[in-house]
Amino acid sequence: MGGMYDERLTVPRSWWLLPLVTGLSLGLVLLRFSGLGALIGLVVGIAAGAAALSSYGSARIRVVQGSLVAGQARIPVDALGTAEVLNPAEAVAWRGVKADPRAFMLLRSYVPTALRVEVTDPSDPTPYLYLSTRSPQKLADALQGARRAAQR
Repeated sequence: MGGMYDERLTVPRSWWLLPLVTGLSLGLVLLRFSGLGALIGLVVGIAAGAAALSSYGSARIRVVQGSLVAGQARIPVDALGTAEVLNPAEAVAWRGVKADPRAFMLLRSYVPTALRVEVTDPSDPTPYLYLSTRSPQKLADALQGARRAAQR
């Protein structure tokens, strides 16, 4: 079936220093009480920070079986209209001054480009989807391919 697409919005590699810093900070705070407490704080801080980053970076965008799956949302491609590729400047504008509070936003600030997709379903109050994506043109092409396949 045409239109397959799968992207995971992983965090940048440099962000993986944050759990280490969190663990070191917690370990230093607990060092005041005991050496064992500091070690436990270090391990717990690193583990908690890594789990939080992994969860935040696990958001996926997929075009599969005639649907767009973005995070927790699943929308049939026939309920979607025009897809607009947003360069970094346009992406900032659409998540700021141009943003509609009713829009569905799968936003990751560390991904500079995005795709804005109209929602054409009259029963859905969502005007558009804002999807942070590293490959907005590939995603737009996959949606178009899936729409064509669904119409056959």
